[in-house]
Amino acid sequence: MSATARSAPAASAPDARRWRALVFIALAQLMVVLDATIVNIALPSAQQDLGISDGNRQWVVTAYALAFGGLLLFGGRVADLWGRKRAFVIGLTGFAAASALGGAAQSGAMMFGARALQGVFGALLAPAALSLLAVMFTEAKERAKAFGIYGAIAGGGGAVGLILGGFLTEYLDWRWTFFVNIPFAVVAAAGAYFVIQEPEGGRNRSPLDVPGVILSTLGLVSLVYGFTRAESDGWGASLTVGLFVASAVLILAFVVTESRVKAPLLPLRVVTDRNRGGVYLSLGLAVIAMFGTFLFLTYYLQVVKGYSPVKTGFAFLPMVAGMITGSTQIGTRLMTRLPARLLMGPGFLVAAAGMFLLAQLEIGSSYAALVLPALVLLGLGMGTAFMPAMSLATHGVQPRDAGVASAMVNTSQQVGGAIGTALLNTIAASATTSYIKDHIATAASKPQQQLVQLQGMVHGYANAIWFAVGILVVAAVVALTFVNAGRPGTAQVSGSGTGEGAEDEVHVPVVAH
Repeated sequence: MSATARSAPAASAPDARRWRALVFIALAQLMVVLDATIVNIALPSAQQDLGISDGNRQWVVTAYALAFGGLLLFGGRVADLWGRKRAFVIGLTGFAAASALGGAAQSGAMMFGARALQGVFGALLAPAALSLLAVMFTEAKERAKAFGIYGAIAGGGGAVGLILGGFLTEYLDWRWTFFVNIPFAVVAAAGAYFVIQEPEGGRNRSPLDVPGVILSTLGLVSLVYGFTRAESDGWGASLTVGLFVASAVLILAFVVTESRVKAPLLPLRVVTDRNRGGVYLSLGLAVIAMFGTFLFLTYYLQVVKGYSPVKTGFAFLPMVAGMITGSTQIGTRLMTRLPARLLMGPGFLVAAAGMFLLAQLEIGSSYAALVLPALVLLGLGMGTAFMPAMSLATHGVQPRDAGVASAMVNTSQQVGGAIGTALLNTIAASATTSYIKDHIATAASKPQQQLVQLQGMVHGYANAIWFAVGILVVAAVVALTFVNAGRPGTAQVSGSGTGEGAEDEVHVPVVAH
């Protein structure tokens, strides 16, 4: 241990206002997560008002996903360069302005542009928020509690968005699903400006890796857009295949570039660490399973069961409660006592058990007997697994890499969400078409034909959910195999990068192997 590392503790005393800062960071995270689902509820009304065609309506979702997913690594690096607090406040301000533009949209093009802008500023805001937590909460028990709160919001905010979106669309106007972001952003930005005190000496002032920015952005955009096109055009379409090939070439070129440049956008040490790599991979897989199922269940409750948007939102509340319990009670209490893999692996398996129940869905399935316990298990499992995963993803990284490590967490979730929606939707649609083709001939009357179509829809959902069960089991295996970090303890580590001098040597808790 160096003399610098031994003398560092006094300089790295935790900021007295860190818990107040957490309130504003959590509020910003809630706004970003809410936005992902709140707009989906408002989409049918917005489409009708603005005259958006069925072929173009996907761009309301895709424009945001492309900008957000494609620019996350760049946003994380900018946060490391500018400072996380500054990036956080700028991201919030820009997100609020883009939301105002979306709420005031008078045409489809104006709406698509607003959504893309939301994605750009979200890509700056999300990694800045997570990396602020990483550098502000360094004591093991406090870190567990802070990441428990953050994990619960990251996991449960989407379902809250369904409730809020339902209320705003049903009782006010779809434009309020955009305008509601403005007070969130103003309060979070003002609070962050006055309360957050970013620790000194954690910036990465190396020159920006422009080739890395271009290759990573184009590679991720091609990947996300490829899955979007697969959903609408099919997996064998020439455009779909071309996008996947282009994505593979661009991402390979990015990895080669990052291994050779002096100041890489994504230092490979961030992802080649087996613990962080295992977290990114298992989180991405879990989100693939979760996002697709979330969509199926929304359609099942509204189309098959006839629930209103508001009632559908409330139907998801048990999952939110499960996530909050899993994150703040189970995960937080056990994180300092058990290795992370013994929370993540079993957590994903509990979520898989919830998925297994959902795979038994039929038209006449009871909400109380089947859907409710499935949602509780899904929430408990995901909350328990997400909490240590969020913490471990940035644990032990050098402060100058905190932004880009945080961006990788968001990237794995964003790409996982895009893959999950397209992959599971395609599986469901194929199974539905096959079922209807086999059974429609025996349905003589129109009511019988409608029944067959509903049965086909539910059959498709159940088939896709079986794949989600398998994906969650794989996520559990990845977590148990790759993540070998022990209980969080306190130790000193020295950075190994160049160009930072004494700033490379920091006093932070690391995970004991």
